[in-house]
Order: sequence, then structure tokens, then C-alpha cells
Amino acid sequence: MMNEHGKSDRPIVPGKSPNKAKAPVAEEMEGRGLAKGNLSQQNAPRTQSRISAPSELAQIRQTAKSNKDVKFTALMHHIYRIDTLRFAYSQLKRHAAAGVDGETWRHYGEALEDNLQSLSHRLKRGAYRAKPVRRVYIPKADGRQRPLGVPALEDKLVQRATVEVLNAIYETDFLGFSYGFRPKRNQHKALDALFCGLHERRVNWVLDLDVRSFFDRLSHEWLVRFLQHRIADRRVVRLIQKWLNAGVLEKGKRTFVEAGSPQGGSASPLLANIYLHYVFDLWVQAWRKKCAHGDVIVVRYADDIVVGFEYKDEAERFWKELTERMQKFQLELHPEKTRLFEFGRHAAKNRKSAGLGRPETFDFLGFTHICGKTKKGRFLVLRQTIRKRMQAKLQEVKIGLWRRMHDPVPEVGKWLKSVVGGHLRYFGVPGNRHALAHFRYTVSNLWHRALCRRSQHGRVKWERMKRLIRSWLPPARICHPYPSRRLRVTT
Repeated sequence: MMNEHGKSDRPIVPGKSPNKAKAPVAEEMEGRGLAKGNLSQQNAPRTQSRISAPSELAQIRQTAKSNKDVKFTALMHHIYRIDTLRFAYSQLKRHAAAGVDGETWRHYGEALEDNLQSLSHRLKRGAYRAKPVRRVYIPKADGRQRPLGVPALEDKLVQRATVEVLNAIYETDFLGFSYGFRPKRNQHKALDALFCGLHERRVNWVLDLDVRSFFDRLSHEWLVRFLQHRIADRRVVRLIQKWLNAGVLEKGKRTFVEAGSPQGGSASPLLANIYLHYVFDLWVQAWRKKCAHGDVIVVRYADDIVVGFEYKDEAERFWKELTERMQKFQLELHPEKTRLFEFGRHAAKNRKSAGLGRPETFDFLGFTHICGKTKKGRFLVLRQTIRKRMQAKLQEVKIGLWRRMHDPVPEVGKWLKSVVGGHLRYFGVPGNRHALAHFRYTVSNLWHRALCRRSQHGRVKWERMKRLIRSWLPPARICHPYPSRRLRVTT
């Protein structure tokens, strides 16, 4: 019933909350604000519906996003859950090299449930012990050797489970210009961001940064302090310290290190991102807001960093201050590989008037970036495959063909199809068609030479070779759209 003032005469029942509750009901009825760290809305609907309650990791993600200062005190039980460990096992590479224990993915899976139960109990009791990392070396494009660490299978599994839990927290903290080893981000998104930044911002100078031996110099003490900004669960911190202090096994000798995180484990990329987030990302974001007067762009993929500036004096000041900050955290910029140079829409004109020749180029994520022009004379960043990277890949194909010289032609063709297809899918960006065609043409010649050497009288005619090339080698084509078009679609 309504009274003369248009209001209901129905009495208000004390303690009854409104139907459309936006805040948690208990807090609203007590007449107080939201408790620190609580969500502004209910986690799940009060009635049964098709909308399911968010998972535990989703709740952690929501809490971390809503409160940047909250510390998580209970995370270990998420790691040693059987479901988490089983999912981590399914994410491991099936044919990866074995660690010091010689355990393989397939053999471990023959008694998977028993093994996971045992591992879960050891993690719960604190009896889990990390094994040393087996050191191996792989050749780099410049001829040097890159050290990699091969953890034991259970260490890989626990690291993968820990990363799954910690990603729910740190993905809400990491900044937008960080692209390395993060979910739903890859090299091409970093390349697109750099391409659009150089085109759409007033960038005239580029600082190409190289952190010397970053994964070998990473300070354990500083890393633990960074982790404790968000992780207050001491068991999780001790778990990470076990991997850092497990040591390296090389030629039968175990070596303990006080710094560094071996490349090859599932946790190393995340730990590296956490370290650089506090050392570089947050600092450069504050520097760009407080100290820069012109445009500044930043793109970071792990320890590969490119920074673009509008003014040269700001770039030089940034370089100097960053060098001092890196030294504070036991890091060092490579004096020979770190360089500042003119690059942008006015670089060619300025250098030509000064008699300095063409603008310098720089390499980033497998591509050489060049100051170019469109057919209409507009500025365009050309991206071409790094010459050394292509030569190293062709040499690898040559060795592979020599080993497969007497294998059936369909098997070799299937292998070459995967090699050439993978190369085209990564390097197939606009403006790089000539390098793609050259790679496919050279692979075709190498295959023809290998087929002709199978016997003294078995020379393969080019008519047959052309049919094999058309059947097995994918055509050289552009696989990626222009970065501006892709970014418009994704954003």
C-alpha cells in the first residue's frame, strides 16, 4: 500500500538487505565499508545458474588486481594439489632431454598417479629436495655457446605448477611493455608494439640495451626481497630458493652458485621477469612520467630491451642513470653492445645533410630493423631476417640433409616441410618476402645437391626436382598482417 506521499506503508524489516546487493551483505548490514582485499562484488551468484563460481586461481587473480599491496600468505596448498601437478605434467614437453636423474616424461607417466601422490606428500611435508641442474651447451648464431640447464623431471613439474600459481598474481602487476614469456604474449606482439611505436610516436633516437649475462648475474638476495613484496608464504619462497641453490652438474662435478638462474627451467623466465619488473620496468615507467619531456617508447622481451626517445639529451641522461641503477642490483649493461643511434622518420635526411651516410640498423627478436621508405616516399620501418640467423639455419638444414641423405624422399620432404613452414610462419612479416624467397630457394638447392649425391649415377633432373619442391616446400608468402592492422583487431 502507498501513503499520501507516494511511499510504501510496508514496514522495513531490520537486518534485511536489498535484493540487488553490490557489496558483501555482512559488511553492508553492519554499516561499514569493504574489508581490505575483499572484492567489490560477490564471487558467485546466490542462486544456481549456468554461471559457475570462479576457480581458486581466478580468485587469487582478482584479489591481486584489486589490491596491489596485498601479500599472499597461503599459496603452497595450491601448488601441491594433485590437479595442479597433473596439469603441470601435461604441459611438459614429451621428448625433452632428461635431467641428472635420467627420468623421462613417458616413464614417469607409467605410474603417474602414484608418482604425483608421492610428490604431493613430499611437498606438503617439506621433504621435497631439488636436484642439481645438468649443464648443456647449444651453439648461438654468432658461433658462441649458450649454456642451458636441464632440470630433473620432478623439478620441471613442480616449477611448472608454481609458475601456474604465481602467474595469477604477477600477471596483474607486470606492465604492458613487457612481452617475454608471458601468457597470451609472444615475440610478434613485441615486434608489433615496437613497429607502431616507431611509426606513431615522435621517436628520433633509439637506445638498444644489452644486459651482460643477465641470467648468470641475477642476484638471489635481491630476487627473494622482490618476491617478498607479494609472497608472504615462506614455504613458497623456500621452494624457489631450493631451485636457486641446487647447483649445476657439469662433467660429473657439482658447482654451487650464489647468483644466476639456469636457463631451461620453467621457473627461470618468470623469475627473470619479476627481477626486471622491479629493477627496470617500474623505474622506467616512473622516469618516463617525471623526467621525460618528449615521447619515450619502451619494449622489453625478457632481457632484450629497446627504448626510443624524441630528444638525444634525454636518451643520454636515461642511459647514464640506468647504468647506475643496474649496478645497484648487480647487473651491468654490455659496453660494446649497448648503443645509442639516430633512427626514425628524420634520421635519413639529418644524416645525409651531415654527410654521415645511411641510418644505423639494429637487431631485435630475429629481425634487422631498417629505416626505409614506401613507394610514396613515406617513412617505413623495414624488418628483414638477420643475416647471421638465416645463415645458421641454412647450415643446420645442410647438416640435417647430409644425415638424411639415404632416407626415403617422402620422409625428407616431410621434415623439410616442417622446417621451411616454421621459418615462414615466424619471419613472414610484411617487407621480408625477398629473404623468405632466398631461404626457400637455398633449401631447394641444398636438397637437390643431397639427392644428387646419393649415388654416382643418380643425378636428379630439375624437372623432377621442381615437382618435389612444389609438393613439399611451402611457397614463400607473408603470414602476418601489418602491425597497425593486427593491433587494431586485438585491442
